[in-house]
Amino acid sequence: MKKFIGTGVALVTPFKEDTSVDTVALTNIVEHVIEGGIEYLVVMGTTAENAVLTNDEKQVVIDTVVKANNKRLPIVLGIGGNNTAAVVHELKTRDVSDIDAILSVSPYYNKPTQEGIYQHFKAVAEATTKPIIVYNVPGRTASNILPETIVKLATDFKNIIAVKEAAGDIVQAMRLIKDTPENFLVISGDDMITLPMVQAGGAGVISVIGQGYPKEFSEMVRLGLAGNGQEANALHYKLMPAIDFIFEEGNPAGIKSVFEILKLSTATVRLPLVEASTALKEKLRTFTEALNS
Repeated sequence: MKKFIGTGVALVTPFKEDTSVDTVALTNIVEHVIEGGIEYLVVMGTTAENAVLTNDEKQVVIDTVVKANNKRLPIVLGIGGNNTAAVVHELKTRDVSDIDAILSVSPYYNKPTQEGIYQHFKAVAEATTKPIIVYNVPGRTASNILPETIVKLATDFKNIIAVKEAAGDIVQAMRLIKDTPENFLVISGDDMITLPMVQAGGAGVISVIGQGYPKEFSEMVRLGLAGNGQEANALHYKLMPAIDFIFEEGNPAGIKSVFEILKLSTATVRLPLVEASTALKEKLRTFTEALNS
């Protein structure tokens, strides 16, 4: 589990201007984040726009990242959904030989009870021997996984090793850190409160902004984990404006604009998402140029 301490990044799926998958850009982005010092890669998370990718496109993205990574860093693969049977089927049939762990989102739209959430992840845990990171993101799923449910899952299933906690609630995060088993990882899913979570005992982050500015963000997390609060805080406050900017008009429109500025990919997204506005792109350009000057 130590391989998932620090900064993981939820990779985008870069598109060409015609919205086809740009494997060259994806390869360059993987190199960019590895050179920037992040600890692991996350493929097919929300930021990857996996909701608008075909199964064939998803496999192309996975294969591209695996090849570009060349076994340098651990890879986490997103396999989740609101149809438990379909998630179980994918876990049993997809080739995950090059994957180190599974990130599985809590069922969305259905709004299950806590018992329903528990039973869903019980089925997920029993469908694979891979380590599982439960993903709690109430803003997208319309239901919150309560700390007691995470504690029960962590206690009952040895391959449920972590939670990506993206409720944006530092008190809930602290309850998770306090009450989960000793080796269980509480990973931030919210860039803005990553450092406070780390300083409270969290294990790091699965980040969006970390792929745009990997050197600065991963160093902030390492400093926080090492207890160097003053230096970590300085980096956090330096990055705060950009964290606001990249989510201002939705994810991944903001981070894709950063990659356009860095000349790593286009800012193209697929409908129903639209590109960031000219005004937002200009704010991100000003920030990025100042950071890199």
